[in-house]
Amino acid sequence: MENNTGWEAWEELYGNGAFFTGFIVFIGSWIYCISTYGYLFGVGLGWLPSLIVAIIAGAVWPLIVLGIAVYWQIFIDFLQNFLH
Repeated sequence: MENNTGWEAWEELYGNGAFFTGFIVFIGSWIYCISTYGYLFGVGLGWLPSLIVAIIAGAVWPLIVLGIAVYWQIFIDFLQNFLH
């Protein structure tokens, strides 16, 4: 009999968020490397720093989401004060 404490759902959510965030950051940073260092170095070697950045971003994705939420709320408050 399994001891289901509900942590499995949180682990799945964290894993899915880490994968999604890591994938988006990897693609974005690889494109940045290609545009910055050219085709030869960007495509050939740009995947390595992109992978490192993606792993780090995937590990701290809840903090990234929290930062975006706080920034978004500040932006909305600014717009409401600016328009009134």
